[in-house]
Amino acid sequence: MNKYKVEITGLDTNKIKVLKNSEMIPLFKKFQSGDLLAKEELINGNLKLVLSIIQKYNNGKHDINDLFQIGCVGLIKAVDNFSLEYNVMFSTYAVPLILGEIKRFIRDSSAVRISRSIRDNAYLIFKFKDKYSLEHGIEPTIDIICKELNLTEYELSTALESLITPISIFDPIYNDGGDTIYLLDQLADKKERIDKDDAISLKRALNTINEREASILYARYIYGKTQMEIADDLGVSQAQVSRIEKNAIKNVKRLMK
Repeated sequence: MNKYKVEITGLDTNKIKVLKNSEMIPLFKKFQSGDLLAKEELINGNLKLVLSIIQKYNNGKHDINDLFQIGCVGLIKAVDNFSLEYNVMFSTYAVPLILGEIKRFIRDSSAVRISRSIRDNAYLIFKFKDKYSLEHGIEPTIDIICKELNLTEYELSTALESLITPISIFDPIYNDGGDTIYLLDQLADKKERIDKDDAISLKRALNTINEREASILYARYIYGKTQMEIADDLGVSQAQVSRIEKNAIKNVKRLMK
């Protein structure tokens, strides 16, 4: 079975050589002494690392060849900047750089125009997360990111949400072998309008609860994100998101009475 189920134009992924860590050590020594052929061999010997990463983005929304080329940019940067003194495997160092290039490409090619300041915040967040993860072996918490970048939790959440790829109302969301259900089918009927007084009370309640609770409610019920997706965006556990969401709903109900 082919582990790398992506087709790259002009490249036979089954014939790509994979370098072992022990094979890369002497090559890095040669490259860092000026041997450019060693650099080329290091890049070619890690192409399957790029392929393994771009598989998760192979959803038809982005050209797989473009993603592969962008991923290779991250790989080249990793080869150029890696040092044997880091005392880590090359793949550990390279993965965040490859992911960073791919995520920036997806963000910058989004069909929705995002404020420059929000995009800049998103870039700084991912850059800091990559650096922190390499130095500490774990992802930074929300509090650490906010403190380091001088952001509020709301600004952090907004920046991360700006990277979400928009979807079409005609995208299928369920198919059990029979009729396909599209996103359009799940949109609320305009005739089913919320009571005006309730709408005012709800808006007042959302403006009263803290920003963290409000951002999670918007993410869950306006943008339709799962608790796990929100947890990944904010760098917290799914249990924490669930707890905050329950408390937020409780507070909103209390304020609307």
